[in-house]
Amino acid sequence: MFKRQVYKVIFDRLSEPRRFIQILSGPRQTGKTTLARQLIDEISMPSHYASADEPTLKSASWIEQQWETARIKTKNNKALFVLDEVQKITGWSETVKRLWDEDSAKGLSLYVIALGSSPLLIQSGLSESLAGRFETIPVTHWSFSEMRKAFGWNIEQYIFYGGYPGSADLINDPKRWSNYIMDSLIETTVSRDILLMKRVDKPALLRRLFELGCTYSGQILSYQKMLGQLQDAGNTTTLANYLNLLQGAGLLMGLPKYAGQKIRQRASSPKLQVLNTALMTAPSQLTLAEAKSNPEYWGRLVESAVGATLVNGLKDTRAEVFYWSSRNREVDFVLRQGNNLVAIEVKSNLQKTSIPGIEAFSKEFNVKRKLLVGAQGIPLKDFLLTPQEKWLE
Repeated sequence: MFKRQVYKVIFDRLSEPRRFIQILSGPRQTGKTTLARQLIDEISMPSHYASADEPTLKSASWIEQQWETARIKTKNNKALFVLDEVQKITGWSETVKRLWDEDSAKGLSLYVIALGSSPLLIQSGLSESLAGRFETIPVTHWSFSEMRKAFGWNIEQYIFYGGYPGSADLINDPKRWSNYIMDSLIETTVSRDILLMKRVDKPALLRRLFELGCTYSGQILSYQKMLGQLQDAGNTTTLANYLNLLQGAGLLMGLPKYAGQKIRQRASSPKLQVLNTALMTAPSQLTLAEAKSNPEYWGRLVESAVGATLVNGLKDTRAEVFYWSSRNREVDFVLRQGNNLVAIEVKSNLQKTSIPGIEAFSKEFNVKRKLLVGAQGIPLKDFLLTPQEKWLE
C-alpha cells in the first residue's frame, strides 16, 4: 500500500457521519486514481467512478449524469462517488455545489471524492463555490521512502530517477524511461493541464522557461537574467506568472528568498527548484552512471532532491521553504514554521560560487537549528527518509 497516510485519512473520513467533499489534488502520476480505486475495492458501501480525463473538455451536464448514476447505487442511504480530473470540467464547482446541497437537503449520504491534477484550477473552483463543504488532501510526488518500499530503490536511483512510480519498471531501458517522462508526463502536463486549462499568451515561452528551470535547478536566477537566457521580449511579471503555473502543475517552482519581510521576499530573485528530479535527468539523456561521473551535475541533482523532498514533504503544513543569500554567502534552504527557523546546508560534489552562509544568517536571524546534510553531517539517505516536519520540532 502506497501513500498510506493519505489512504488512512480518507478511509476514516468515509465512516464519519458528517460529510465533506474530499478533494485530492496533485501532479500527474502520483497515485491519486490508484488510491481511489483501492478505496472502492475495500470499502463496504456501493460506489461509482467517473473520469473526465479526455482530450476534449466535458460539460457540467456530464457531472449531473454521473452524479445521478451514483445516487441510483445508494444502499442504506449511502454510496461513494469518485470524480476524477474534475478541474477539466467547465463550471465544475458550481454544479458540484448544487448537487451536493440537493443531497444534503434530502438527507442522502453520498460521499464524494474529487481528484484533480491541477491544484491551481482546483483551488480556484473551491474558493468560488464550495466554501464550508470540502477538505483538501494534497498528493505529492513520491518520497524516497515510498519508492524504496515499493520498488527497492537505493538512494542513487532515487536521486536520478525521481519519484514517478509509473516509470519504475522502465529504468533498465534508459531511452524508453526518458521518453516516458518527457512524452507521457511532461508534455501531457504542459499541454493538457496548463495550456488547455489556462490562458497562456506565449506557450513557447512557458515551455522554454520550464526547460531553463530544469537546467538551472538549485540556482538563484533573477527574472531579468531569465529573460536574457530565454531571448524573449516578455516581461518579469509574465515569467513570474508562468512559474506559478508550472508550480501549480507540480513541475517547477521558484523558492523565495527569506528576508523576514514579505515585501522583500516577493521582490527577490527566485531559486529555481524542480519538484521531481526526473524532470532534470530525463531531458538530459544521461545515464545514471554518466550522471554520477560528473561531480557538478550530480551535486545539483543531490541539492535538487533535497529541495524537492522539503517542498513536497512540508506541503499542507504550516511550514514554508526558502533560501537565503547575502554578499556571496548562501543558505541552501531555510525552513520557517511560526517563529522557528531551521537553516540547512547541503554538502555535495557541487562546486558553488558562493560560500556557506549559515553563520552569517544566524547573526541576522534567530535560528533554532543549523543542519548539515551530507559529508560529516546528517547522511543524505537518513535525511531523505526522515519526515520533514521532524526538523522543525
